[in-house]
Amino acid sequence: MKADLVVRGGDVVLEGAAVRADVAVTGGVVTAITREPVDAATVVDATGCLVLPGGVDAHVHLSGGGGPEGAPTWADDWESGTRAAAAGGVTTVGNMTVPREGESLTDAVRRVGADVAAQSLVDVLLHPVVAGEQHLDPAQLAVLRELGQTSIKVFTVIDAYSAHRQRFYAFMAEAGRQGFLTVVHCEDAELIGWSTAHLAEQGRADFRAYGESRPDTAEEAAVAQLIAFAETSGTPVYVVHLSSARALAACAAARSRGVPVYVETRPLYLHLTEELLQAEDGAKYIGQPPLRRAADVDALWAGLRFGTVDTVATDHAPWTLAEKLAAGDQLDELRPGVADLETVRPMLFSAGVLTGRISLARFVELTATNPARLFGVYPRKGVIAPGSDADLVVWDPAETRVVDGSRMQSRAGYSPYDGTVVTGWPREVLSRGELVVSGGAVVAGPGRGQLLQRGLTAPR
Repeated sequence: MKADLVVRGGDVVLEGAAVRADVAVTGGVVTAITREPVDAATVVDATGCLVLPGGVDAHVHLSGGGGPEGAPTWADDWESGTRAAAAGGVTTVGNMTVPREGESLTDAVRRVGADVAAQSLVDVLLHPVVAGEQHLDPAQLAVLRELGQTSIKVFTVIDAYSAHRQRFYAFMAEAGRQGFLTVVHCEDAELIGWSTAHLAEQGRADFRAYGESRPDTAEEAAVAQLIAFAETSGTPVYVVHLSSARALAACAAARSRGVPVYVETRPLYLHLTEELLQAEDGAKYIGQPPLRRAADVDALWAGLRFGTVDTVATDHAPWTLAEKLAAGDQLDELRPGVADLETVRPMLFSAGVLTGRISLARFVELTATNPARLFGVYPRKGVIAPGSDADLVVWDPAETRVVDGSRMQSRAGYSPYDGTVVTGWPREVLSRGELVVSGGAVVAGPGRGQLLQRGLTAPR
C-alpha cells in the first residue's frame, strides 16, 4: 500500500478499541488503519505511544470580547492560542464569536472567519454570541447555515437576556427547529446581583467573596430554567462550563426524561477547589462560575465516568498574571479567564486515565468524539477512520513534565496548575496530515487553519 505519510507502530485508539496498527494518510485524509506494510515518503514513528484523534475543544475565546477599540481583552489571539492548542494535542477549536458594536451575527462570522484563515494554526468552528436584542432576527439563521456555522451562544447573565427572555426563547426555539445547537452560559443574574449586594453590606466585596457572590444555587437556578425551556419546546441545549453537583444532578434527571440537554465541564472544576480563592493571589484562579467544593469535583468526575458529562472544554480566555492581579481585588473589577488549551488533555489523561477514574476510550470521547458529534464535524473530526481528516496525536503516555506556564505557548505566562506533575503528553501532532508539532515543539506557522463547514449540530 502506498501513502503520503504513515504513523507507524503505535496503539491506535479507535471507537471501541485500541489496536496496534499503522495509520496511512494521503491528501490529508486517513486512507487505512492496517497491519500491512505501507510505503510512504514520510514516516512518523509511534513506537511505545498511543495514537489518538486530534482534540476538539468546543469552547475558546480567541477573537476578543467584542468591546470598544482598545478595551482590555484576553492575552491570546488566534496565533498564540492555536499554538497552545496544537502543543496540547487539540486540532479543532470552537470559538465564542462576539459581535462588535453594530455588527450582526453573520458579519461577525465573516470577520472572524477571515482572521482564522490568516492566523490560525488549527481548524475552527464558530459559535456566534447573541449579545443583545439586536441579534434576535431569525433571518440570520439561514445565512449562518450557508456560512457553515450551526450553533449559537447565549449568556443568561446579561441584561438583555433578563429583559427580553421570551424573545430569546423564540430565537433559540427557531434555531433548534433549523438544526442548531444553542450553547448556554447558565448563571442566574438576579441571584448573583442579590448575593453580591448582600456581601457588600457585610463589607465583603473583594475576590475572597467571589465564590459566595456566584453560588452554586445561581447555576442550578439558571440550569433548571433552561431545562424547563428545552423540555417545553424540544430545543436542544448545551450547558457550558458546568461547575456544580447540583446543576449536574438537574441535567442528569432531565436527560433521563428525554430532555435534549448536553453538558460540558471545564478543567478548573476538575482539578482545583474553592480554598484557592482565599490565597493572597487567589484572583489568578478567577473564572465564571467560580471554583467549587471538593464534593462538586467528585461529582463531576463521576459524571465524566458515567456519561452525564458529555465534553471537557477549556473556556480558554487568559490574561497575563500581571493583568489578572492588577485589575483590582473588588468583585466588580475581577478579570475571569485562564489559559488551559495546552494542558486540558494532558491533565485529564494524567488525573483521569492513569488513576483509573476514566477509561482511555472515555477520555477520547470527552475530548474529541463527543464534541465533534455535537457540533456537526463528525466523522471528519473526532475519530480515526478511513475518510476522516488525518488529525492525529502521537501521545507518549509515560512522559512526565511539571506544568510551567511561563514556558508554554499561551501569552498568559502562567498556568493555574503551575507546579503540578503531569504524565502523558503529545509528542507529534498532525492536522489534516501536516505535522504541526514534532518532538513536542510547534513547527507549523499561522494561516494554515480552516473555518470548518459544519452539518446540522442538534442531535436528533
